[in-house]
Formats: sequence, structure tokens, C-alpha cells
Amino acid sequence: MQYNITAQQGPVALRPLTPADGSLLLSWLTDPRVLEYWEGPSAVFTPERIREDFFEEEWNASQCIIQYQGQDVGYAQAYQLDGEGFAEYHYDRRDLKAFGIDQFIGVPELWGKGIGRTFVQLLCGYLREHCGAEAVVLDPHADNARAIRCYEACGFAKKKFLPAHELHDGVLVDCWLMENLLGSGPEV
Repeated sequence: MQYNITAQQGPVALRPLTPADGSLLLSWLTDPRVLEYWEGPSAVFTPERIREDFFEEEWNASQCIIQYQGQDVGYAQAYQLDGEGFAEYHYDRRDLKAFGIDQFIGVPELWGKGIGRTFVQLLCGYLREHCGAEAVVLDPHADNARAIRCYEACGFAKKKFLPAHELHDGVLVDCWLMENLLGSGPEV
């Protein structure tokens, strides 16, 4: 099921992704600083690939744009885990209604300003309140210390080391499975 994610806390807001956002995604995903953390510096995004990956691919994700002070600054997606999702994350809490999330801030000048903490908390709060989520998981690269600190500040905990888990720039990289049992972390 897809949701039209909308939420706001202070200057940070989430709004649904629309087809008009294609050029915005392209601008972010052609910046080598962003690609360093999304798919890798050698990834090539074109208007066609943006259309295919974000607007035509058939999967059950809810996609949104992150805004800061009214400016579009990033992207996030959330999806309820199914059998394939539980396996992909190596997540064994099938007793919980769990969601996976992926996200990035596409304006590197805004990295380290606390925007990530706010929008991750907003997204988790939305998933809990509107989708009945009991847990949210994500799998940052093990060497992405800034992202891991952000997620820990939002109530996520490292649950399992995932060696050679994700293909990034042609190489399998290590990741951490991180979990937020909603209701046990910082209030949103």
C-alpha cells in the first residue's frame, strides 16, 4: 500500500513525490557528493533512468521529498517489509509490522545541520501514526559514521553486521542492520 506522506516539524517537512520532481532528483543524483552515499560515484542517472527508477518501477514504496525552510532538499522512501524485504534486510522480527526506509539529503551544503534527524523522526512518526508501523529498519554502509550517528540519535540501534551486503559502485560493501522499535526511541 502506498501512502501520501506529509508531515512537518519546524522548518522541516515531508511532501509526496510527484512526476514534476524528476528534474530535481536528476540534479541531486548527478552530484558526485550525493552519489558517494547513494549508488556510488560511477552511477549514471539520466532523465530516462530517473523516470524508470522513481516513477515506473512497480514496487510498493511511498516516496516523498524532504523540504527545509520551504526548499526541496532531499528524498525518502518507505515500504512495508514483506517476505522479500525481511530477507533482504536479514531482519527476523516477522512478528512486527515493519517498514524499511531509504533517504538522502541532495544538497550537500545542508549536511550536518540536523535536518536528517528531524526528517527521519518525522518519517518514523508518520509510519507509526498513519501506517501502524511497529518497527523501522535501514541498512547504512558500515563506514558511513555520520549517517549512523544520525540514526542512533533518532532511536535506531545496530542489530546485525551485514558483511558484503550491498553493491555500491561495483563492490559489495559492509552494512549495519539498524532497527527502531517505535515507541522506544525519542518522541517525534
